[in-house]
Amino acid sequence: MDGTRHGRCGRRRILVVCTRYIGDTVLAIPFLRNLRRAFPDATIDVCAEGGARMVLADCPYVDELIAWRRPAGRRGFAASLAAIRTQATWLAGRGYDRAYLLKRSLSGAILATLAGIPHRVGFAADGRALLHTAVAPARGRHQAARYLDLLVADGIAVDDGANENWITPDAAAHVAGLLAPLPTGRPRVFLALRSTAKEKHWPADRWAVLVSRLVGERGCELVLCGAAADAPLHDAVRDTVGPRVAAHLHDLSAHVSLRETGALLARMDLCLGVDTGLVHLAASHAVPVVVLFGPTDPNRWSPWSPRATVVRSARVQRPLLDRLGLTRRQPHAAWEFGTADMDDISVREVLEAVAAQLPTAPAAAPISTLDLREGRFRYEVVAGTAAAVPATKPLAQAH
Repeated sequence: MDGTRHGRCGRRRILVVCTRYIGDTVLAIPFLRNLRRAFPDATIDVCAEGGARMVLADCPYVDELIAWRRPAGRRGFAASLAAIRTQATWLAGRGYDRAYLLKRSLSGAILATLAGIPHRVGFAADGRALLHTAVAPARGRHQAARYLDLLVADGIAVDDGANENWITPDAAAHVAGLLAPLPTGRPRVFLALRSTAKEKHWPADRWAVLVSRLVGERGCELVLCGAAADAPLHDAVRDTVGPRVAAHLHDLSAHVSLRETGALLARMDLCLGVDTGLVHLAASHAVPVVVLFGPTDPNRWSPWSPRATVVRSARVQRPLLDRLGLTRRQPHAAWEFGTADMDDISVREVLEAVAAQLPTAPAAAPISTLDLREGRFRYEVVAGTAAAVPATKPLAQAH
């Protein structure tokens, strides 16, 4: 390794700067595992905005989670720069000698530079002049693989990039208590109905139709969990389907923290939703997922799991440069580049994807009755070797 300085106590100290998004942060787990493997005795801290860092609360590869400090009150460039300077001064006192910037922004590069961290690795963007090593991500490259590329560019070998996650005994026990009243012997499907980006949403009336058919035809018990902003859509779907179907729609939002949501997802037979962080969280717990894509690129943002099915309209609006033949062909891309309309996805297409993941529909009891017997629950998560769907190469070698 290079001869950069170590922290005050003699141990190497590494800072990883992540984004504020849950999905992006979950996709950083393979990166963190490989970073820990390369520096087993180092102090590795993660700095991230908002609650996203809580999805790493039980990650064994991280020593400390640090909140990215946003300016209080007024916003704007001057206020943001002042907040970065304040946080950089605090970070400088911790003696970091390496920084890996998973947050592709000028602000992250400025933070690491002002903190006096000599070895800075990140993506080629606005702050590339501030980086020791700047990596230009290949078009269509999966985000998890892009993170691993930072290590490769820094001379660090990586493994196959398999996804993983962890559950504490307390979280498992808490979730088991919440799920105890649900009927046994019926598939449990987690629904992630909403994203922070409105353009990723699927029409509420189609969710209602889908919910009715999942309950009536496939005998499913459906579980919801989300933030306060998700409540109106949850309520709208419940009101539309009526009380008989709604009896099999369980909203646990008020009872599960973000840190505990992984334990809830791990107990599901399937996660079905739009392109949002909870779908990525489910995939990291080796849960089969079906995800609806529209404006975002599934080559980059599909769940990092071989047990993922992407549902996307065949009508894709290709970028102008692609239509003019001015971009380089990307033979590794599994999906066509461009944007699709969420409204073009039909209920039938989603049901077909669900059937592929839940091939056996049990003989369901009439939906007007509930079996309240307590059943057995599994706690373990068995993770398979992940690949960027449908890649056939090891993740570290995919282009």
